[in-house]
Amino acid sequence: MNISDAERLRTVLNSIGYSETKDEKIADLIILVACSVRQTAIDRVHGKLVVWKRQKIKNPNRKIALTGCVLQADKKQFANRFDIIFDIKDMIKLPELLNESTNQRIIPNTLNLKNYLTIKPAQFSYTSAQIPIMTGCDNFCSYCAVPYTRDRETSRSQKEIVAEVKDLIRQGYKNITLLGQNVNSYKPSFIDLVKKIDAISGDYWVRFISNHPKDFSENLITFLKNSKHFAKYIHLPVQSGSDKILKLMRRPYKIAEYIKLAKKIKKNIPDICLSTDIIVGFPGETKADFEKSCALFKKIKYDLAYISQYSPRPGTVASKLQNNVLRTEKKLRKKK
Repeated sequence: MNISDAERLRTVLNSIGYSETKDEKIADLIILVACSVRQTAIDRVHGKLVVWKRQKIKNPNRKIALTGCVLQADKKQFANRFDIIFDIKDMIKLPELLNESTNQRIIPNTLNLKNYLTIKPAQFSYTSAQIPIMTGCDNFCSYCAVPYTRDRETSRSQKEIVAEVKDLIRQGYKNITLLGQNVNSYKPSFIDLVKKIDAISGDYWVRFISNHPKDFSENLITFLKNSKHFAKYIHLPVQSGSDKILKLMRRPYKIAEYIKLAKKIKKNIPDICLSTDIIVGFPGETKADFEKSCALFKKIKYDLAYISQYSPRPGTVASKLQNNVLRTEKKLRKKK
């Protein structure tokens, strides 16, 4: 999602006369698209600031801006270290913010848009493209910052998304990814959207991320089994193999239900590539809970897994829980 946001930022900056440089040492404007979902990402922001501030000695007119998925608590700690901090949905106001920051007149924004998702992205790639179909999340998992950084779920219009896909295919794009914090909850109907995209003629393939097990329907399994253009790939985050930990995480399913869904997917689509997300060291996770996650991996036999160590994010429900798994233990569990 951050890559897609950065592509829209490129469009805004191009519209007001900025040109891109690959050498950050000479950049007059640096915009960092950050992510408060994990503490490690915020730690990297601190590291980059040290470098950029040092470079600013030679370029005192440089402006450094922060946007993306940023928690209010993180915004406060960065308030005096960035020249501009703005919500990603306010990127259409960037010309005004630059005016205020530089006390100079910047070329007016000619985009004349109210919703940043309607900005046509300046793609980084000539073959692969990311299309956000919705933003925000209504699930409020106890560890997750997304509802606090991107607000509640908002879906783009089906007509707008299909038109964007058609335009990319005409341009020769082959690899298209539909994006959303929870793509399955796209309104009015995710299954109707993917069917319309699949009906577009051309030589291309499509993936979508990220899914939520509670919203993954049998209709979607049947669609993927028979689709012409959608890749046989499903990212199905589980987060933990323990029902106790899932309850603490506010994940509204039990492991038995998840296993049943995964087996149904594999039975109907034998050549499916199945990946997942899992968090180790969540507050209250005992060695027995962790072993249940290991057992789940052996049972499902994922093709790919993204494993992260739990880090508390301020403002989330889980941040109020006792972070009682040692960092050394988290590292061991991640490696196992």
